[in-house]
Amino acid sequence: MKRIVILSFFSLLLLYTSAGSIFAAAPTVPKIAFTSVRDGNREIYIMNPDGSEQVNLTQHDAGDLEPVWSPAGEEILFVSDRDGIRDLYLMNADGSNVQRVFKKSARREQPTWAPDGKQIAYSRGTVGNKIIHIATLEKQTEEPLASGYDPAWSPDGTEIAFVGGVFGRHRLSLINVHTRRQKRILPEKVIPRQHHPSWSPTGEKLAFSWNNNPLPIPPDLMQGEIFKVPIAWHDTETIYVVNRDGTNVQQIVDEDGPQATNPAWAPQADEVLYTQMIDRRLQIFKIDVTSHIRVQLTHIGDILQANVGGDWFDPATLPVPLESQLLSTTWGEMKRKNSR
Repeated sequence: MKRIVILSFFSLLLLYTSAGSIFAAAPTVPKIAFTSVRDGNREIYIMNPDGSEQVNLTQHDAGDLEPVWSPAGEEILFVSDRDGIRDLYLMNADGSNVQRVFKKSARREQPTWAPDGKQIAYSRGTVGNKIIHIATLEKQTEEPLASGYDPAWSPDGTEIAFVGGVFGRHRLSLINVHTRRQKRILPEKVIPRQHHPSWSPTGEKLAFSWNNNPLPIPPDLMQGEIFKVPIAWHDTETIYVVNRDGTNVQQIVDEDGPQATNPAWAPQADEVLYTQMIDRRLQIFKIDVTSHIRVQLTHIGDILQANVGGDWFDPATLPVPLESQLLSTTWGEMKRKNSR
């Protein structure tokens, strides 16, 4: 019996060493993944939360964008057109081992991870005809969920926030993953054009972008005149937070600057990333949700979409260190087997 236990222990050490090398691919310090066009082509970059050490991960001629960290941080899910159409790809946290998620290509964008890391949600289709889908990573089957875009999976795994609506009535909604029941977060009477939901780490709140101002439609619109929305109106879209039940709506970024979009909550729940145009270039900022003090994280880029979006990973917020979880789980299974 002792020989079996000893052999099992050495087998466990070998397994732990092998698995540890895989899990070591996750960042050991907080990192932000984002899209940058600073060299004339969309690429996936990572940086520290203070904006330092910006590194290009993809370095590919194709357009790579919309990166999101896996829940444990060892992989990044992103969008690329390297096979001729925008679709979903996976890569290691250091940019290695890039693989397409699905064998059969289709236009898939705006990915989000389930909190257990086994499923993803995304929008599929073209502008004006996007459908939220769910898929299990180990399988090739897709399940349509709702008409809409900008999906964001809740931290408890029960709901997906998304933007639904047609003909400009873009409204923030929730759908229960199991029952498929939908509900709007804000009342119907509230002005639409809500975008980019992002859950707080506890799942109690959502950040989103919103233009909370009526569209200035001129009187002659109904007489066949072409209506151009004023730039000043677009610039009033900014960042808000709201409770999960739709109460306590708060604006956290002022309307005194250009349009602010693409919020992403920090893992520590104290800050929110967002994108805003500065000197005719999109740049990434973070703002403290309490003090509203903001910090510009990116500064370079020679074209309009210089730096966009952002997804934040912090290993300190993981519930159990991955290596410890693997070791205790595997050792527990081996003890049960040896005791039979």
